[in-house]
Amino acid sequence: MPIRPLPIRSKWWQLRPLLTRRVVAGLLLAALVGTAVQIGLSSAWAAPAGQDWPQWRGPGRDGIWRESGIVETLPAELPVKWRAKVSNGYSGPTVASGRLFITDRVTEPQQQERVHCFDSETGKPLWSYAYECVYKGVSYPNGPRAAVTIHDGRAYALGSMGNLHCLEAATGKVLWAKDLYTQYQVRLPDWGIAAAPLVEGDRVVVMVGGSPEACVIAFDRKTGQESWKALKDGASYSAPGIFEQAGKRVMICRTAERIVGLDPKTGALLWEHPYPSQMNVDGITAPIVENGLLYFSSVYEGSLALRLATDRMAVEKVWEANPRTPDATKGMKTLLSTPILRGGHVYGIDYFGELRCLDALTGDRKWEEKGIMPRATWASAHLVEQATTGGPRTWIFNERGQLILAKLSPQGYQELGRAQLIAPTRGQLNQRGGVAWSHPAFAYGHVFARNDEELVCVDLRRK
Repeated sequence: MPIRPLPIRSKWWQLRPLLTRRVVAGLLLAALVGTAVQIGLSSAWAAPAGQDWPQWRGPGRDGIWRESGIVETLPAELPVKWRAKVSNGYSGPTVASGRLFITDRVTEPQQQERVHCFDSETGKPLWSYAYECVYKGVSYPNGPRAAVTIHDGRAYALGSMGNLHCLEAATGKVLWAKDLYTQYQVRLPDWGIAAAPLVEGDRVVVMVGGSPEACVIAFDRKTGQESWKALKDGASYSAPGIFEQAGKRVMICRTAERIVGLDPKTGALLWEHPYPSQMNVDGITAPIVENGLLYFSSVYEGSLALRLATDRMAVEKVWEANPRTPDATKGMKTLLSTPILRGGHVYGIDYFGELRCLDALTGDRKWEEKGIMPRATWASAHLVEQATTGGPRTWIFNERGQLILAKLSPQGYQELGRAQLIAPTRGQLNQRGGVAWSHPAFAYGHVFARNDEELVCVDLRRK
């Protein structure tokens, strides 16, 4: 039985003696012209200056932070602006309209997944929504994986067992909900449902591995009515993305068996290329594209570069480097972190935590940096690029909870500072002293990160 959201509201009735007819008339007029009137109500505050981070990997779903006025070097210590308590989960935070959204899981007194909303400026809890969710066959059962997607005043939250909720972002009110595991007979991947929801036009799209032929499903984002479903494949953990090809918008997805291009309006298959996910634990990195070159990386299948045709819906292989490739210096094997594709080069994290630079057209290694974090199996760091007038810089959040600022170029790696942002915890991985595997958010000149115990906010604006 779902537990009702518990929004935190101001006591507006205490203002009743002050609300004269003239004030009331003024408020009504302001509402009609769309002016936000600040009278202490919880839903009426101005969003902070700067850019939202409303979905997985940012506004463009591309891992790029497009804000100016940010520090150019990183001090050894980062003063935390605020902290907020959360429980276990792998999902990273998202931020929109002055609110931060995150999901987690508790097991006492019953198994529940929860969606939380905080004030992004103060860390004050605004509302929480919890629902019963018993994990069945989820390896590493530490909580939800998918980041909450915020669009048009709605929050789309997808849990590890396929519970999809559309919530009113300001209050937590449930607008519609789906039990996809039951409704679509989901064949659950080993690590549960993980790909973040994608909003495209009037639809919200999820990858869940349902049947029959319901690997990818699109719903009307306002009503929850099914728009289309496609593919008989099993699900991967890779979040779909939208890209331009031959003058059309194409949804690129990696399933458990292949990479596909779908028509986002109908779900029709436009093209495909084999790229199977071994052991059902691979297939996490999101699709990245530059100048028609599509790149994927995974641990067991290695690197793959495809060329998107410009005159038709088709792809062709440019190069591939997998564990069976004789040249061990070619490509990279990435598990958790989506690489950066920029200027004809790929920057990404290899299997044991090395940062590598590849020639995007050949896969040949240009350089390797081993000082990002201690060497370990599945060692990971999230890469977020910041576009600046002085050239791109890269924010690296490694699994030790450190935030690193660096310049990455074909010539090499230049570190501009690093500091401890948050402590690693043992819930996500009870090895090597714990990890911090959740993707951070960058919004309003701040960075937001979580572990299994807390959220932290740090101001990165240049003073």
